[in-house]
Amino acid sequence: MYSESLNDAAMWLEVLRLSRVKPGETVCVLTGAASNERNFRAAMRASQELGCTTFQLHIPPAAPIRTVGADRTSFVGVTPLTGNRAAIETLKNVSFVADLMGLLHSPEQIEILKAGTRMLMVLEPPEILARMIPTEDDKRRVMACDARLRRAKTMKVTSAAGTDLVLPIGQFPSLPEYGYADEPGHWDHWPSGFTSTWPNEGQGDGTVVIDVGDMLFPFKMYATSRITLRIERGLIRSIEGGFEAEYLKEYMASYNDPGAYGISHVGYGLQPRAKWTALQMQHDKSRTLGMDGRSFYGNFLFSTGPNSEAGGRNNSPCHIDIPMRNCTVLLDGEAMVRDGDVVAADQRVAGAGPQTGVQLVAAE
Repeated sequence: MYSESLNDAAMWLEVLRLSRVKPGETVCVLTGAASNERNFRAAMRASQELGCTTFQLHIPPAAPIRTVGADRTSFVGVTPLTGNRAAIETLKNVSFVADLMGLLHSPEQIEILKAGTRMLMVLEPPEILARMIPTEDDKRRVMACDARLRRAKTMKVTSAAGTDLVLPIGQFPSLPEYGYADEPGHWDHWPSGFTSTWPNEGQGDGTVVIDVGDMLFPFKMYATSRITLRIERGLIRSIEGGFEAEYLKEYMASYNDPGAYGISHVGYGLQPRAKWTALQMQHDKSRTLGMDGRSFYGNFLFSTGPNSEAGGRNNSPCHIDIPMRNCTVLLDGEAMVRDGDVVAADQRVAGAGPQTGVQLVAAE
């Protein structure tokens, strides 16, 4: 246990240093009922070693709990922090928050960030964190992608499976995620490695074909048959296919919310250390949020539901992330990803192959 604690703290030290956490700063480790205990101990130990004033803020679950099953992303926007003004004001007055609870898609998170607090969400178990410790090169490539997204007016996505989607963009900001929070008011997520944005309000037309092997979160499953989504004016108008299409249709209908069918953030993965295969290797999928799937190199990440965190009108609690393989992503007609491989020179990892990000070695 002592060796485990040292290893956990060492990787946290690296990430906190990348986040420019300095002696004398105030660090809050925010925890909830489902927070990983090893992550908590390591975050506390590392921030104290850096000479910070460190404390834990533990928020119990808010009743009623509306999540479906064990995944905390099955009902977004409402968190245990909702309505807790004392806790919100506390977090607005610290330098850095290690969020082990999960404030994503909440108005409270937006308010805290606007106060200048740096925030890093960390929900994955330590063994996944250790494989995807962020680097400065991750940030360089993600920010190169971010610069392209911020200039672009149109994202077009196609695939051999039949995806043909056109999304006008530029109304809303982009969201770069490179794994550490190093600027005032910056939110990030360890592990990650992608950039996303939101389509313009009420816009986006075409077809999305979720192919065999693509992933669906929060279900944490790989598609075993094709699912076809027909999209008009920024809304999913039909869902066609077999059992998994019926499951998706029933799940979204259960929210009784037209906003569930909106398009949320869209982007693509740039993390070569993320593994498309990792989810299947998890015996207890409740331990992972699925950041391997969301981040793996060359994926197109399509999502549904809210855009309110970006300033839009849709605040649906139903949010679905769908990392897709073998897609081509074009920004204003220029290919960033082609058939699942990152081709933009300023975003590409030398020697990385499509989907897996592994080093390609020629057979002798």
